[in-house]
Amino acid sequence: MRFDIRGKNLELTDALKDYTTKRLSKLEKYIDDVKEAQVALSVEGEGHKVEVTIPLNGVILRGEEASEDMYTSIDLVVEKLEKQIEKYKTRLYRSNRGAGMKRAWIEEARKESEANESLETFKVVRTKRFALKPMDEEEAIMQMNLLGHTFFVFFNSATDEVNVVYRRKDGNYGLIEPNL
Repeated sequence: MRFDIRGKNLELTDALKDYTTKRLSKLEKYIDDVKEAQVALSVEGEGHKVEVTIPLNGVILRGEEASEDMYTSIDLVVEKLEKQIEKYKTRLYRSNRGAGMKRAWIEEARKESEANESLETFKVVRTKRFALKPMDEEEAIMQMNLLGHTFFVFFNSATDEVNVVYRRKDGNYGLIEPNL
């Protein structure tokens, strides 16, 4: 596994890089297909924050932890990722075993007037582009939980349409099926 380790507001020492690499390499015994892990180490005030993102055959494992010590934060994020992997391991392997990557790219069409109007009113601070993997609602909810988000956009394999699952305030989940 290759590690892309970045630091923000701190100097990345060889000892810190070695410790991060050693601890995250432990995850390789749980998952085979890992080629790369993106690690962001940052210091914000008194807190030391570690964010790890691991793309895994169409699924993204993500962990984020903060504490008063960088080494403790690294240990906590590794534990968090191990729990996620164990929790979803059966589901991940069953859904991805030998199927290969089926990716669908969806381009959003914007009308010139709408784009100009929305950019004048609202400031877009970040844009993300990503491949939509065909999956069912259950797998989309699992992926949303793995990422720690409250919503997830996916390509519904049952309806061949782009859908959104989201976590409701009551703890249940909702599904948005747009009419185009």
